[in-house]
Amino acid sequence: MDKNIGKLNEFIKKVDDMKKQEKMDLSSDQDLSIAIMNLISIEEHFFFTGAKLQKTEYYDMIKDVRELRKELLQKIIKEYEGEVWCISKHLLAASMRVMEVGTKQLGIGKKKEAYDLFDKAYNLYSLFWGLNMNLLNVGDIKKIDENAVNKKDEEKKGFMGKLGDLVKKAIDCCIE
Repeated sequence: MDKNIGKLNEFIKKVDDMKKQEKMDLSSDQDLSIAIMNLISIEEHFFFTGAKLQKTEYYDMIKDVRELRKELLQKIIKEYEGEVWCISKHLLAASMRVMEVGTKQLGIGKKKEAYDLFDKAYNLYSLFWGLNMNLLNVGDIKKIDENAVNKKDEEKKGFMGKLGDLVKKAIDCCIE
């Protein structure tokens, strides 16, 4: 059996087992991750507003929002090693910003650019989940060509595309 298919099956079993044991509620965690993205954005807006208006009271509000963001992020990222906490925060922030740029491109009629940016935003978001569901083993990631995960990869979506497919299967936001 192809190593990647085995990993996919292992991942789906892991998610199913976690759901059965009520260790995670991916639908709620997905909602929470979007809320965290917005808290990161609020921190940024307080910073830029404080700088533009030269009013330090906006800087002071960053602390409270940051504490709330950290508290909520701990609900999703229970265990981590090294820089995973910080990487996770930046993956969420980058995903949201790229999505917002895509939305602006869509608004001015640049659909092709918007769709490309939406794909990139989702790939970053999927990377966040892959990292925090212990799905990624960085040592196993080897570049074969521009978009193939391994020599037998016929879809050539690349690692991020494959990870996005896994996340789509694991997270069904319509399940209440």
